[in-house]
Amino acid sequence: MIIHPIPPLFAEDSKTLILGSFPSVKSREAEFFYGHPQNRYWAVVAAVFGCEKPETIEEKKKLVLSNKLAMWDVIGECEIEGSADSTIRNVTANDLSVILKSCPIERIFVNGKTAEKYYNKYTYPKTGIKAICLPSTSPANAAWKLDKLIEAWKIIK
Repeated sequence: MIIHPIPPLFAEDSKTLILGSFPSVKSREAEFFYGHPQNRYWAVVAAVFGCEKPETIEEKKKLVLSNKLAMWDVIGECEIEGSADSTIRNVTANDLSVILKSCPIERIFVNGKTAEKYYNKYTYPKTGIKAICLPSTSPANAAWKLDKLIEAWKIIK
């Protein structure tokens, strides 16, 4: 079993929660979200908010918090081979109440179909809040080019 090593990122004024599935090997090594250099998450979110793409963890945190976003992942613990979502099993979901009780979250988005699947299975029954599924920013989602991703993700603004 691998335990999620990254704490949730939120502030008391966060209004939009974005959830991934589970951190990749690179993200777990970096101890921060979307650490794989080919994941397009940071390029997409920066473009949506008209900012420079952040490079450091501090810049990434500032981008998230200054735009009233919150971030975490649906899965808190699981078995996984490498970074492949298709190998995820024996899931324990993260308890989102730590975020939902601390700030006025109005909308929840999930980054990709795997996050949506596990959110709907484990988290939605507890929160009663429907999540909107956005196309994955993972490099594995090669069908979605960067400009198309940015367009789809504008809904978070």
